Amino acid sequence: MPKGKGLSRDRIILELVNALRPLDYIYTFWEGGAAAFGRVDEWSDIDVNVVVDDNKIDETFSQVEKALAMLSPIKLKYEVPKETWQDMSQAFYKLEKASDYHLIDLAVLKLSKRDKFLEPRVHGNLVFYFKKGEKISPAPLDVQEFNNSMQKRLLRLKARFDIFNCFVQKEINRKNYLEALDLYYNVTLSSLVEILRMMHNPFHYDFKMRYVHYELPPDVIKRLEWLYSVRGLEDLQGKYEEASTWFSSLAANVPAGSSNATKSSPP
Repeated sequence: MPKGKGLSRDRIILELVNALRPLDYIYTFWEGGAAAFGRVDEWSDIDVNVVVDDNKIDETFSQVEKALAMLSPIKLKYEVPKETWQDMSQAFYKLEKASDYHLIDLAVLKLSKRDKFLEPRVHGNLVFYFKKGEKISPAPLDVQEFNNSMQKRLLRLKARFDIFNCFVQKEINRKNYLEALDLYYNVTLSSLVEILRMMHNPFHYDFKMRYVHYELPPDVIKRLEWLYSVRGLEDLQGKYEEASTWFSSLAANVPAGSSNATKSSPP
């Protein structure tokens, strides 16, 4: 690690806990992401969340930044656009004295927000650093509602594939390699990955490529790695055909009206 980059993730978290716990408008502080799935390593970022009174979001960010500044100058801050979320705000921080991998991903959630990302089947076994009172608890997962949402997505995914997947072949025919490759990744393979996730861990069906190496079988991962590694138009033609056939065979075997969600164990 470069000189001056030795600030540990534990030290950063401790500073935030000490700064935020005394504030009466902050109700809980926890870490998700790699920590919630027991996969923290030297490259893990710091995926933290707080629940606050609805009118205290800006003040909470100010307190967090004040606490971080006690440890290190803030090198970079990236705010997620406000319109992205209705009941929460999110920002990312890089510190001068910490590894770039120890990026702080902070979500500030309103107390009134119903879904606070606490459902363990979706978000893992969250690591709570403090929790005040009984106001914060996971909203029960409505499995039927979840199944319905996933089935709607499945129908849309099939329709999207049926309409747009042929665009890859169109660009191959034109010998437009870059356009064909982009469509192959963003239509063919992205659809394939999503339907594979529906079959193997439906609670993460919309996680795209996140955690894919941990949640899909090794033989599936190996096959995907081969399909993603493309060298030229001829190679793309063969892999496009294989990926398309694989998607179609899977889509034909996912029931339209039920899902594996009720059968899946927590990730």
